[in-house]
Parts: sequence; structure tokens; C-alpha cells
Amino acid sequence: MPGHFEPLPGGGAAVALDEVEISIIRSLAVQLLELIGPGPAEDESADPLAELFAEGPSEPPSDPVLLRLFPDAYSGPGVEAGTPEQAEEQRAHSAEFRRFTENDLRAGKRENALAVIRSLDALTPGGDGGAVLELNAAQSGQWLRALNDLRLAIGSRLDVVDEEDTDLLYRLPDEDPRKPMVMAYLWLGGLQETLVTTLMP
Repeated sequence: MPGHFEPLPGGGAAVALDEVEISIIRSLAVQLLELIGPGPAEDESADPLAELFAEGPSEPPSDPVLLRLFPDAYSGPGVEAGTPEQAEEQRAHSAEFRRFTENDLRAGKRENALAVIRSLDALTPGGDGGAVLELNAAQSGQWLRALNDLRLAIGSRLDVVDEEDTDLLYRLPDEDPRKPMVMAYLWLGGLQETLVTTLMP
């Protein structure tokens, strides 16, 4: 079990994490929360219908990591703009789509990151500071989505676009200042892959 998820009887997954691994995942999840930003202010007198129909931003984020987490729906690599008129139409469609979906997307990513932090905080460390994390099926899904978001965020900082970029990361010299971030990116990828495997029917 060390270093990878294994299925639990009845659904869910478990993984043994040492003290350093717990600290790294928790720190990354907290940074992701800070990047995504706070949710709507909790106000008991707020109109729930107004909150339901609250509009989000229509412009894409300027931060490249946030843009990777919340990409335009009708533009980007692989989407041909065509004429200037068609490009403008795509931008308008993307803005409209973002306006009505980004708040919910941010809330979902925020909740997944919080689920990771809460489950790590609930661990009872052993004598070496490590612990076995056990997740039910719902928590496993949240962890899977959070791990994906963390890898997207780190990959964006490392300029990872495709598999060829990932292959280059393995050949970085130890003195490269990006090496710690690369190691975290690859390690999270391994965790994510074993979690996917445990959740497959």
C-alpha cells in the first residue's frame, strides 16, 4: 500500500502516507484553495434564489493556472476560429458559458480541495508520523478530482502541455530549480493513476 492507493472492500480506497507526504498534499490543497478564491459570503439573510442565479465572470482569468483550471469552452488549442467574425462569435459564446458556469465550477473545485484537507486533518498519525488514509467511494471521487486539479495547476507552472513535455521532466538535472515541483507533479500523477485503478469496476 505505501505510495499507491488500493481498493477497500465495499468500495473506496486506502493509501499509506508518511508525515512528509501528508504535509505536501495538504499544503498543495491549501494553495489551490487560495488560488481558486473564497466562495460567496455566507449570509443567512441572503436570498437563495438570488444566489442560484448569480452570474460569474465573463472574461477568462489572467492567471495561466486559473485559465488551465477554468478554460474557455469555445476556444483554445484544437478549436479553429475561422474568420474574424467566427472568432468573435466564439469569444461571445465562451463569455456567456463562463458567466453561467464558472461559479459552480469554482465551488466544486473548492469543495474537493476542502475534502482533501479535512480527510488529512482527521488522520491519526502513528509513531513515525505517517498514517493510513481510508476513503469511501464519494471521498475517493473528490480526491480524484482534487488530484487532477493539483496536477493541472503544477503542470501549468511547469509549462506541461502534452506527453512530450512530461517526458522531458524526467530528464531534468537535479540542480534545476523546478526539480522539487517536478517531483511533486510526477508523484501526484502516480497517486492519481492508482486511485483511478481502484475505482474502476
